[in-house]
Amino acid sequence: MTTTLPGHEEGVSGSEPGSAAVALLLAPRDGVPQVTATAAGLQEVLDRFAAGTGPTAVDAERASGYRYSQRAYLVQLRREGAGTALIDPISCPDLSVLSSVLQDDEWVLHAASQDLACLAEVGLVPSRIFDTELAGRLAGFDRVGLGAMVENVLGLRLEKGHSAADWSTRPLPPEWLVYAALDVEVLLELREALEAELRAQDKLALAHEEFEAVRLAPPPGPRVDPWRRTSGLHRVRGRRQLAAVQQLWEARDVMARRRDTAPGRILPDAAIVAAVLAAPPSPAALLELAVFRGRSTRRHVDTWFGALQAAAALPEDRLPLANPVVDGPPAASRWAERDPVAARRLARVRTAVFTLAEEMRMPPENLVQPEALRRLAWSPPAEVSAATVAQCLRAGGARSWQVQVVAAHLAVVLPDPPPAGEGDDDGA
Repeated sequence: MTTTLPGHEEGVSGSEPGSAAVALLLAPRDGVPQVTATAAGLQEVLDRFAAGTGPTAVDAERASGYRYSQRAYLVQLRREGAGTALIDPISCPDLSVLSSVLQDDEWVLHAASQDLACLAEVGLVPSRIFDTELAGRLAGFDRVGLGAMVENVLGLRLEKGHSAADWSTRPLPPEWLVYAALDVEVLLELREALEAELRAQDKLALAHEEFEAVRLAPPPGPRVDPWRRTSGLHRVRGRRQLAAVQQLWEARDVMARRRDTAPGRILPDAAIVAAVLAAPPSPAALLELAVFRGRSTRRHVDTWFGALQAAAALPEDRLPLANPVVDGPPAASRWAERDPVAARRLARVRTAVFTLAEEMRMPPENLVQPEALRRLAWSPPAEVSAATVAQCLRAGGARSWQVQVVAAHLAVVLPDPPPAGEGDDDGA
């Protein structure tokens, strides 16, 4: 399924050998709009979008990797009859009036779960969504990034070089604004094509159920021991060293939050692990480590060395556990050791889900959430049936359509098979 967007300035870009060339989008069809940064400008956007029709394409740009917060630094919208709007949410921090104008209509986003939280912070809350990334997964596309989807579905190519840019930069460079405007320009056409594909596969109803689950999903709660996600933690040995990682991570986090700077820009994870493994006896010795020779890390050497000293002074009963108690089943990699029967049970249900997912042309994790599957395999119902399995899956967050598809199949494979030879009829 390939369509062409008329009116664009296009170039021809080569693609993989044996495949047709695709059109490279170089500029929005209506030109790049001025960034809206005043009350008067916002009112003009409101009037245009109120007069528009149909769904509204919505996107947001953050500064992940540069800033501590995940706030939006640019909001892009496009609607038939309204054109494209680029809004600076720093200058216009309350966009709830725009949300009310669009409240009765569908919003089209790509990877909506990544943007809904930062949009809500500025008052943009949809009543219905269409997620083109999720639609691509459900329709069985192998690559579901926006660039890949636009190329495979629409036959167009987007330059994605600015996706990881520092969008807190002011003023925003012109080429970044081109990129931002094109992102929403293609969303409405992509939505139409994907809706047709989902309808052809008889998946449109389940897709809408998935979209609604994304829209209504609560914000994630605070992580337990977030410092345990430090890259390279597997190299650390012993509870005392774990405490040193925790102290350094928390000192960095306080500084990053205060400065609204990405933690890794203040002190890389590699520096945390290197300091813990080296156990330097003084600030000067800490600065001898290669990863501590940057200007920023040197400036705060007393903070980092103080964190190491704090860890060294902790009493034994306050040291973090090497293997903390978690809510729910342990990591699947440890099942064979802790409960071999449960490990075999997990393998059977995973195989069943993988087979069903292949038949339905979608990733297994979209057919049923991996966490719900692990919980079912770790603590199956006492009496296994399609109904009791369905109850467990619902408790684990599975949606109605998922339960309808997988419950009966999992009820068949969940019980342990009888020992070899048991129940055989030798004809005697």
